Amino acid sequence: MTMRYEVFLGCAIPNRFNNYESSMRAVAEHLGIELLDFEGASCCGTVVLKSIDEMSWLGLSGRNIALAEKRGHDIVTPCNGCFGSLKDVDHVLHDSEEFREKVNEALAPLGLRYTGKVRIRHFVEVLYDLREEIRRRIVRPLDGLKIAFHPGCHLIRPSSVAGFDDPELPHKVDELLELTGARSIPWPLKLRCCGSPLLIASEDVATRILQEKMRSAIDAGADCIVTNCPACHMQFDVQVLGLKDEDGSSLELPALFVTQVLGIAMGLDHDRLALETNRVSLDPIAEVLGL
Repeated sequence: MTMRYEVFLGCAIPNRFNNYESSMRAVAEHLGIELLDFEGASCCGTVVLKSIDEMSWLGLSGRNIALAEKRGHDIVTPCNGCFGSLKDVDHVLHDSEEFREKVNEALAPLGLRYTGKVRIRHFVEVLYDLREEIRRRIVRPLDGLKIAFHPGCHLIRPSSVAGFDDPELPHKVDELLELTGARSIPWPLKLRCCGSPLLIASEDVATRILQEKMRSAIDAGADCIVTNCPACHMQFDVQVLGLKDEDGSSLELPALFVTQVLGIAMGLDHDRLALETNRVSLDPIAEVLGL
């Protein structure tokens, strides 16, 4: 039976990370997941808006959820920030009759209503449900590749909203990555914020956080960084360019999206995975990736 979802891409992925969207769509097609373009969707509101105007934040994400509900589809998103915002709003509206009534009053002129029937899922959760199918489809094992997986904050926190039993063990994506034959290594700063949210306020602080993260991954023996979040990927594949440690040594590591890693191992066309648009050179791991 085909799995069908309204796909909520958010703002950053269509504008800055076509490699994430393209590789997600390629993997979904390969696994029989139907991704429906989310017509009429607006910005999720993000946690930034939440800190400024809570009702506007609730209204924006509430409208998106109600749209999917009207069409009878669950929502899937590849973006941690959108996942966190949509999931959090769903949690608030589900538990608070006061906020639910206020949002539904605002949605009524649009012919929309939130009732809480729609599930909001991150794309990696959908993939995890298909892990046995993915295992069967691995045709190019990535044996020997040591991955430093960075889950990002909004995938796992707060655990009561995100739905993960243990925020200290984002093991589901680790398991997915290791289906490829690669090893998702432990590294001390794995769960620390990448610093991306601070770029608009203090690039110096964001850079120091990134330096510490990269040093932690390199010292742990990682061959590459793997993410499932466009904001985090901005740090690891853009801000890291030319980044050096205090001793002048390079802190660059190849950076890939989870969907690119899975796509390579399942033998998908490299053009569909858009590997050529990754900013940090993949040359150090080209042989194991089959490039």
